Amino acid sequence: MTNDKKLFLPTIGCGTWAWGNRLLWGYDESMDSQLQAVFDLCVSHGVTLFDTGDSYGTGKLNGRSELLLGRFTREYQGVGKENICIATKLAAYPWRLTRQSMVRACQASAKRLGKNVDLVQMHWSTANYAPWQEGALLDGLGDLYEQGLVKGVGLSNYGSKRLKQVHKKFAERGISIATLQIQYSLLSTYPVTQLGIKKVCDELGIKLIAYSPLALGILTGKYSEQGPFPKGIRGLLFRQLLPGVRSLLTCLQQIAQSRNKTMSQVALNWCICKGTIPIPGAKSVEQAQDNIGTLGWQLNCGEIAELDKAAASTDKKMVQNIFQTK
Repeated sequence: MTNDKKLFLPTIGCGTWAWGNRLLWGYDESMDSQLQAVFDLCVSHGVTLFDTGDSYGTGKLNGRSELLLGRFTREYQGVGKENICIATKLAAYPWRLTRQSMVRACQASAKRLGKNVDLVQMHWSTANYAPWQEGALLDGLGDLYEQGLVKGVGLSNYGSKRLKQVHKKFAERGISIATLQIQYSLLSTYPVTQLGIKKVCDELGIKLIAYSPLALGILTGKYSEQGPFPKGIRGLLFRQLLPGVRSLLTCLQQIAQSRNKTMSQVALNWCICKGTIPIPGAKSVEQAQDNIGTLGWQLNCGEIAELDKAAASTDKKMVQNIFQTK
């Protein structure tokens, strides 16, 4: 039994963590019309995968990202509408303990979206800290699929060992895992180089989605060691990381100049060349245009090798997600 046929996964997607997040990204409601323009531009250029989560949106704005995506999807009437894929990650909150709690969570997401979730994903594995909690939550994801409430099931922040176990669990119900999300960029190669996740996904027919492909903005080249730095937590992180990634940023810049592309486009194209679907965020039309400029060309083997070498020799790496399992 498979609904996966209806899941359309493009070359590049759009992450919507910032759509409703005040804490890290400084969201406020006045941005909504700009975000709608971002959505329209993306879909019209074939960027039809939008990644969200039921935990996205700060405080009173909880679920804001899903609400906006629902509204934008309804109002969009242009080319590519039938390919829109809304991927929601359901949080493994400590109070979600039963399979039914996941079904209810997905129904609440669907209500905010005004339509069924296309791809439902487990936001993170509880294997590192509450292994007993996870089985029921995964059963709930399977139920959603069997009940036809979603077109596909995906995971996020899983390592190779855990992924194989979960794959087996779903396979026993005749359900395939469509996607796996990992933090993957030139500054976060760990899941692929150390955990060997790409090889496992290829063997199991799972598509790899790369989140934070621009390392929260460091790889855009917009920020230098001298500052100015972004506000809050990102600023603190950038102060620590930037001095150690100088050689990588120089390499990115040289390739970008020779290609007449931006550094972001080169960093994202590298992710695509590695067989992943990057989902960079976009809060403005300019950022969306920049992301779209990643499509329609490809880095050559020499350029990829140069970037790989520069990535491997950086002193600093992105902080790994604490929920990433082995």
